[in-house]
Amino acid sequence: MGKLKYLIRRIAGMNYRQFFQKIDEVHKKSGKCKLFIFFDMVWCGLVYQAGYMDYALFEMYDLNRAQRKTIVTRGINNGFIKRFNDPKYMPEIEDKLKFAKNFSEFMHRDWLDMSTATREEFDGFVKKHPVFMSKPVDGMCGKGIEKINAAEYDGDLYEHLKNGHQVILEECVVQHHDLMALHPNSVNTCRVITFTQGSVTNVVAAYLRIGNGRYVDNFNNGGMVVPIEEDCGKIIYPALDKSHNLYDVHPLTGVAIKGFQVPLWDEVLDMVKKAGQVVPQVGIVGWDVCVTDNGPLLIEGNDFPGHDIYQLPPHRTNGIGVLPKFKRAMGIE
Repeated sequence: MGKLKYLIRRIAGMNYRQFFQKIDEVHKKSGKCKLFIFFDMVWCGLVYQAGYMDYALFEMYDLNRAQRKTIVTRGINNGFIKRFNDPKYMPEIEDKLKFAKNFSEFMHRDWLDMSTATREEFDGFVKKHPVFMSKPVDGMCGKGIEKINAAEYDGDLYEHLKNGHQVILEECVVQHHDLMALHPNSVNTCRVITFTQGSVTNVVAAYLRIGNGRYVDNFNNGGMVVPIEEDCGKIIYPALDKSHNLYDVHPLTGVAIKGFQVPLWDEVLDMVKKAGQVVPQVGIVGWDVCVTDNGPLLIEGNDFPGHDIYQLPPHRTNGIGVLPKFKRAMGIE
């Protein structure tokens, strides 16, 4: 019944122009008949809760039935969130101000709430941190984030920030020298997915997000992504960007991505497992982690982590997605 309700909602709100554009796109890429693609998309929606975006993104047209059953599609991801994340507690992670208070022991940096900050408090923060990050309280995908140099701002910066969308100011973090060498213009973060049930938090999947010329590393905002082997922190695949370009080495720095070792990985795992116990009512969380020379710290948590980076085609072995990992962690057969 849940699958049927999801499908009805998706059909009612579907962008049919985009739907047929995706059919054209898949036809050009695969050479498959458009009529076949149409019915196969519908079939994947019915059976695997995969929308046309999932169908194209995960190249489901090239997967057999057994492989398709291993893909975490949008519908499956939504179902997991609905089942394991209590909406009453999700704002404790989603709201950046609440997050900063709840997870202060993992932040390891100064921050300021501009909704309550006095001019004196703001001046003190800027004196200590003349270059800082400004974030909207509810921003996603790196949108709305600014890196501000107070000395270069022409005008009353306090009033500008005070009167704008409610923001949190944060001290800039300095990433580990190995990650700095990979791409120095952005903080290259690890997205670590955990599943918490009771007193146990397990790491389900992990990804390294790498910037590509900009100061944000987000896959949907110009960056690239690559899976991290959860047991050891090693990178064994090339990175991929939104334009489907693959990178064995970083195009701007020449540093090898394939074979890269995420530093202090055991400390990363230990930290996110502890963080998962702070608000255990939110069972599935995507943690954005920065590794510094002094250890890992939390950038933010995501109570509705996007599934789009989970099992991209170049990052699958034998076409197998990450759904079996999720089911093992959840005790689902």
